[in-house]
Amino acid sequence: MTRIRKMMLEELQRRNYSTETIRAYINAVKHYAEYFNRSPEKLGPEHIRQYQLHMVSRKLAAHTIKAQSSALRFLYVQTLRRPYMLEHIPIPRTPAKLPQVLSREEIARLIDGANNLMYRAILMTLYSTGMRRSEVCRLQVSDIDSARDVIHIRGGKRRRDRDVPLSPKLLETLREYWRWMKPKTWLFPGYKKGWRVDVPITDKVVWHACKEAAKNADLQKRVTPHLLRHSYATHLLEAGADLRTIQLLLGHVELKHTVIYLHLSQRHLHAVANPIDDMKVSGPETVRRNATRKKR
Repeated sequence: MTRIRKMMLEELQRRNYSTETIRAYINAVKHYAEYFNRSPEKLGPEHIRQYQLHMVSRKLAAHTIKAQSSALRFLYVQTLRRPYMLEHIPIPRTPAKLPQVLSREEIARLIDGANNLMYRAILMTLYSTGMRRSEVCRLQVSDIDSARDVIHIRGGKRRRDRDVPLSPKLLETLREYWRWMKPKTWLFPGYKKGWRVDVPITDKVVWHACKEAAKNADLQKRVTPHLLRHSYATHLLEAGADLRTIQLLLGHVELKHTVIYLHLSQRHLHAVANPIDDMKVSGPETVRRNATRKKR
């Protein structure tokens, strides 16, 4: 391990960053150093500018460039103690796109399209709890609290714990799954060298479960673990849940991150009458069909 890598790792750990963020930041700086084949300590503002333009030329998504730039900011400002570098590492604007959601009928088809019982349990857990894929990977058998009908989610984003309701239908599936798999510590155990061992699955397994089920269900939308999270929140809102409750269930730090689901809920979009509907205007049958401009 290089000296700079060790310094950055220690600074990330000292600030209690999540394992996923640490891995992403370390990899981002590694790619940056490999691009110039030099230590980041010997690189400056012009190199950063070239690297960001290189990422743009590769047509990387704005949120990917944003993540890479955030890692470089941490490297130079927090690790190398060069606060003046902050102005040389701009964070690109990311488009505010509304996420897609699946209908309840599409969710049912997706679950029925699971390749095996483990994948079915993963998909049902994702949708019925709104968990992030990393949270599903780290679920332990002891986190399923059937006595209280809740699932304990430990060490979520920003190391925040929360409880979510345990659906009776999910519990039924998890019990059948447990009788088959007999997991010990981790609810969804992974593999090492081709053998099932008591380690958590990787997020690639969760992605694969979604991809294969979507293919079997003949869904045209690109199904990801996060799409199930968006669908869960939207369906809760349409069923009458308030935003504050949804915020707590999703583990959002701020309510503003939950408000986006108002744009996705059909019940809320059509809750108020459109002002044009009670407006007195002539009918379309009275309008001329001539599309040519009138000569003067």
